Amino acid sequence: MPLRGIAFLAFYFFCLFGALVAPHLGIYGYVTVYCIGPEHQWWSVPFRHWGIRFSYFIAVSTAIGFFLNKSKINWGQKLFLKQEILFWIFVGLIWFSRIISEPTIGRYTTVDHPSIKLLKIGIFLFLLTHTITDLKKIDQLFWIFVFSSFFLGIVAWETPWRAFQAGRLEGVGGADFAEANFFGAFMGAMLPIIGVQFLRSDWKGKIITLLAGAFTANAVILCRSRGAFLGILFGIIAALLYAPKKHRKKIYVVMLIGIIGGIRLTDPQFIHRISTIVRPVEGQKMDESAASRPRLWKAGFHMLLDNPLGIGAGNWYQTIGHYIPEYEGKDSHSTFVKAFAELGIQGGIVFLLLIASAYHNLFRVQKVIKDFKGQAVEDMVHFSFGITVALIIFLASSITITTIYTEALWIIMMLPVCLLRAVQNEPSSS
Repeated sequence: MPLRGIAFLAFYFFCLFGALVAPHLGIYGYVTVYCIGPEHQWWSVPFRHWGIRFSYFIAVSTAIGFFLNKSKINWGQKLFLKQEILFWIFVGLIWFSRIISEPTIGRYTTVDHPSIKLLKIGIFLFLLTHTITDLKKIDQLFWIFVFSSFFLGIVAWETPWRAFQAGRLEGVGGADFAEANFFGAFMGAMLPIIGVQFLRSDWKGKIITLLAGAFTANAVILCRSRGAFLGILFGIIAALLYAPKKHRKKIYVVMLIGIIGGIRLTDPQFIHRISTIVRPVEGQKMDESAASRPRLWKAGFHMLLDNPLGIGAGNWYQTIGHYIPEYEGKDSHSTFVKAFAELGIQGGIVFLLLIASAYHNLFRVQKVIKDFKGQAVEDMVHFSFGITVALIIFLASSITITTIYTEALWIIMMLPVCLLRAVQNEPSSS
């Protein structure tokens, strides 16, 4: 059996059984499985016939461990914070849209319907936000993201050119973000988390995060994703604006190194594709994929006008052909357009409120930091900054990528809840 397969199984079973006494280990194992998608890796061939449902088994183990150890877990005074309540309202609206709309046909007859998938995601998010509730566990979760991104970056680097599709890296990411645009957005969002761990680490950690950052950035470039590029551009602006004053110089240096390294990794294909974000110079045709987006978004607006309560979760693909026949079955290429078109005014508004609530929680963290001293303050500042920029990158990428039903979006979206609970559980120094 390949060494990678042995290492993965050792880590997986450690987390699987460890979750029964320490549920946070199950969270780390689940996130790792979700990110790297072991069932699609070449080194998993020797044990695929075992029939292990990696995500399902570790989710069940984590849930059992959570209820066995709930008296030892401190999630604060409130079982649900406002952001979590909004999430469950959002899930309820997805189910409401399914009930009042036409039956979904096509792709969601072979995979989980969004209503089922978001329900499953919600169960994991409950475990996540009620288990990762102290600064040490957030640090460990950040390292899980670092190593998962590092691994995916290596896989991207090892992928032969013949496996690329139209010059783009495809099929490398986890269960629901293996497509180039989704993968690029996810890896882009991991860059600030890697950067934060670089700033917080000793020399050994700095070497690991430096390598992880290089491979992660290279993977983003191989995706040739305009959405991911826009997300990172917004992330750079956000990092410049929100960098903590005390650490601003260090953050700017890290960003400068990252930008220079990213530029060094770019190739003519990447530059050509990114240049098609804007209308080309006279005499050139605009890229079809880029040109289709305004038409799709306009169609989404008309869907909302025709169906104020939404066309139904998962029904975009079977509906778009009524508005643009030649685009039948084509994706919306926008998380926000799909939220309003499929879930109606009420669903779109709740989605926006969820985003606002996430940043409100980060604002609350910043507000109470003054009550602490020492290393706890440094950790809170770094974690808050990393989550803020990561969420901006992913959401900005989602303007032109449809991520609303991907687990990655919701895991990143709920990190502010974890951080807020961790801060509230930290003994005050004032």
